[in-house]
Amino acid sequence: MSERPIPEVPNVETAVSKNRSGTVTVRATSMGLPIAIKFERGEYQFGAQALADEILRLTKRSQIAAAAKLRETYADAADIPDPLLDRLGLPTRREAVDELDRIDDADTGQTSWMRPL
Repeated sequence: MSERPIPEVPNVETAVSKNRSGTVTVRATSMGLPIAIKFERGEYQFGAQALADEILRLTKRSQIAAAAKLRETYADAADIPDPLLDRLGLPTRREAVDELDRIDDADTGQTSWMRPL
């Protein structure tokens, strides 16, 4: 009786987020740990609190994107069923996009005159 080999899957994914001007970049894991932060010197002019807030916002964006990638990796490579992935708290791609849009709207305000249905 041959057993199916256990696939090698990562236990963490990473994603990168940049601010609109491209002056702040954060790479974070699917667990929300920032592992690389880059910003241009000009960001100092806005103050430490503004820079810290932007880094936290971009870390959250990266975490959401990385968690969605991890869910896809687990579903494809390890054949983990969706209910178990839901219990792990890993968002679907659609849920990730919706959350990223919500974060962007909270940061910049509504970008359209149309109301959601």
